Amino acid sequence: MTAQSPITMTPEAVKQIKAKTALNADAIGLRLEIATTGCSGNSYKMAHVLEEDLVKDEKFEVDGAMLYIAKIHSWMLFGMEVDYEDGKLSSGFTFNNPNESGRCGCGESFTVDRVDN
Repeated sequence: MTAQSPITMTPEAVKQIKAKTALNADAIGLRLEIATTGCSGNSYKMAHVLEEDLVKDEKFEVDGAMLYIAKIHSWMLFGMEVDYEDGKLSSGFTFNNPNESGRCGCGESFTVDRVDN
């Protein structure tokens, strides 16, 4: 039995991660960052990764698409699906995170309650 990745990427997300990585000749992938912002406290942000730092980041690869996530944030992202939607009014990465406990009204920021053991 193969262990399931804690982060999954849809085929469209894989395609877009590779395309957006290619926009910067020095990039080796994209990093999913969590920024403190908004009325719910956190938001998702994608940024180019120019240098691999596996001490600080978890690396996820699907068909050549490299996605990095800071280890400090991995607890709040476990089980998340990264997708990419291309619509008439907006396009971008979407995040289906089962750990979210709330979102602001506009959907730009989210909350995850920390569970301490």
